[in-house]
Amino acid sequence: MKTESIATFLLLPFLFAASATADDAAVSVVVTTTQGDITIALYPEKAPVTVANFLRYVDGEHYDGASFYRVVTYENDNGAPKIEVIQGGLGDAESPFPPIAHETTKDTGLLHRDGVISMARLEVGTASSEFFICIGDQPGLDHGAARYPDGQGFAAFGRVTAGMDIVIKINKLEAGAPSDSAYTAGQILSEPVIIERIRRLD
Repeated sequence: MKTESIATFLLLPFLFAASATADDAAVSVVVTTTQGDITIALYPEKAPVTVANFLRYVDGEHYDGASFYRVVTYENDNGAPKIEVIQGGLGDAESPFPPIAHETTKDTGLLHRDGVISMARLEVGTASSEFFICIGDQPGLDHGAARYPDGQGFAAFGRVTAGMDIVIKINKLEAGAPSDSAYTAGQILSEPVIIERIRRLD
């Protein structure tokens, strides 16, 4: 797994805000994995750049055959403050689209609460295909928090509305695969969970 894809959002480092849960303009997608389905509501009115980027991967079927390949738990996390998430995306495959502008939680009001989906990144403006889902509230990933040195946090853009049991199940899988970074050691799934497809709900 390339370092820039497996370590993106953590710098080698359900509730949204109340208004976010009431977004009538939400676009729902279903992530079909080999462990089960995860339904996610996306919020284009709150995070238009990030949602549009995610949906072009979805609509172009670029996530078909992708995977969840990294799990971070309070026990294996090598950063601070410690978090719990699962990370997925294209991994080593080249992204078909350029990186996008960064929409902070300060701008969108979408905080990293339980079930939130957010974009992985290195520097500001480098997010492309990799994303993660929070397990439990993770305020350390918000704008102004300490998890990422630049203080800009990560770009939340939706939340899981069904299938959090699948997210938790993935997070508990064995993570014994080698990593090319000490930061992600012990976090790479021995057998990645295949994302068979992601499709919009009618």
